[in-house]
Amino acid sequence: MTSPAATGSAPRRVVIVDDHAIFRAGLKSEIGEAVNVVAEAHDVDSAAAAVREHTPEVVLLDVHLPGGTGGGGAEVVRLCRDLLEQTRFLAISVSDQAEDVVSVIRAGARGYVTKTISTAELVDAIEAVADGDAVFSPRLAGFVLDAFGTSGVAQDVRDEELDLLSAREVEVMRLIARGYTYREIASELFISIKTVETHVSKVLRKLQLSSRHELTRWAEQRRIV
Repeated sequence: MTSPAATGSAPRRVVIVDDHAIFRAGLKSEIGEAVNVVAEAHDVDSAAAAVREHTPEVVLLDVHLPGGTGGGGAEVVRLCRDLLEQTRFLAISVSDQAEDVVSVIRAGARGYVTKTISTAELVDAIEAVADGDAVFSPRLAGFVLDAFGTSGVAQDVRDEELDLLSAREVEVMRLIARGYTYREIASELFISIKTVETHVSKVLRKLQLSSRHELTRWAEQRRIV
């Protein structure tokens, strides 16, 4: 771990975004001597507000967040896209799913690590991201290369279509593609059948598809089933 004192530089200014207060407290305790945690936030709206108020060098961002329009961490990045020159986003999540990684990177985040990362590795990742480098947990880098290629530019226009969907709509789409009934989806996600129907209708409309069969084929082609 490279400490600010060792390099003679000021500690990086960081905002921590996670909907679990105990995780934010633990993370702040772990990295607090190496960075300057200037603010914390617990949902999409408070995160965007904190970033705009404090303009940190790095935002440690959970992927699944309440609030906003349901877009989670990726929505926070999009809301702050005009600040990406001075503020870099590093996703830190329990999820290692390809769709989570790709969605937040496509939104503008500079890296993605899982919560199994060590304190020393996380501090080094913060430094690297602040300096403009991209950082990924080893297994996750392949997802980004598959989606963007070595150029960092999305190679499949359907990636932009996925950005149209909220995190909840992606969850519903995945279960539909796996063959779940509306009733089973409602039970799995703890929502009503009517809400499931609404989500499915929105997904079909946004993706310009006409049936569950087309939706299943679309999801399978993207390997997000």
